[in-house]
Amino acid sequence: MTIPQTMRQVEFTGPGGPEVIKLAEAPVPQPGPGQALIRVLAAGINRPDCLQRAGAYPPPPGETAIPGLEIAGEIVAAGADAGGLQIGDKVCALVGSGGYAEYALAAAPLCLAVPAGMSMVEAAGLPETYFTVFDNMMTRGRLKKGETILIHGGSSGIGSTAIQLAKANGARVIATAGSPDKCDFCLKLGADAAIDYRKEDFVAATRALVGPAGVDVILDMVGGAYIPKNISLLGFEGRLVQVAFLQSSKIEQFDFMPVMLRRLTLTGSTMRPRSVALKAEIAAALRRDVWPLLAQGKMRPIIFRQFPLAEAAAAHALMETSAHMGKIILKVA
Repeated sequence: MTIPQTMRQVEFTGPGGPEVIKLAEAPVPQPGPGQALIRVLAAGINRPDCLQRAGAYPPPPGETAIPGLEIAGEIVAAGADAGGLQIGDKVCALVGSGGYAEYALAAAPLCLAVPAGMSMVEAAGLPETYFTVFDNMMTRGRLKKGETILIHGGSSGIGSTAIQLAKANGARVIATAGSPDKCDFCLKLGADAAIDYRKEDFVAATRALVGPAGVDVILDMVGGAYIPKNISLLGFEGRLVQVAFLQSSKIEQFDFMPVMLRRLTLTGSTMRPRSVALKAEIAAALRRDVWPLLAQGKMRPIIFRQFPLAEAAAAHALMETSAHMGKIILKVA
């Protein structure tokens, strides 16, 4: 296909709310060594995009200021050493930035084939959440078959992915969510129990489910006041995995004695600042352990709503209401 010289892309006029989002025209980027140029058909919306828009999460050095961390589309050009990628390949990819555009660059090792039977809109909801959940829950959290995991924010993009992946690996899943509808959503995804944290004390409700043994792994994106509560729920050799801080990354007082007495592990990570090489290790594990499950239909990204590229501001506004269940997607082409 003929690659145009210019493309539409989303830009921010400055730090602020969704009102700073505008549509602009810019040159189509050119792939360098180890990169592919992808004609973007759909792009995922993620909370880090909103943080970047607010001025709180700038892109890493060398990345474009255009937002967007995950895309799905068709490879239209490739630089040298592109790892066997071919023009016309249908892929989804984790990108450091630049996904809210008609064309985007992706590192070749971070391009994954669109699973059989999956639409481009669905595929655009895979990379950011699956890279994040797999690395944090399975690698850092060391979740094993038969263990119990507590997943906070079970109806979010991260949470809905974590529920499905944990169940596929034989874990018992308890999820928290903020309404009866969201709890029902979690149960339909396979959670064994769902706790409405607005109506129940999630600590007491979880203890009633697991007893004195506690839970083995907690996947948390809230932080703040949740941190000591989470630690109180972990059993011996339990692991608390932090993937975000919707409340705060700080607490005024914290007693580390339970960490020592119960031999707990406190861990977590961010994805975006990592090198391509480190992300490529996760991509390889996803190809091996997760992509076959997606191709078999055992897991799927849950798409809550789609917006055209020109309505990115409305997509951000929806994201910040937390009313969604699953992923919000920009349909680019």
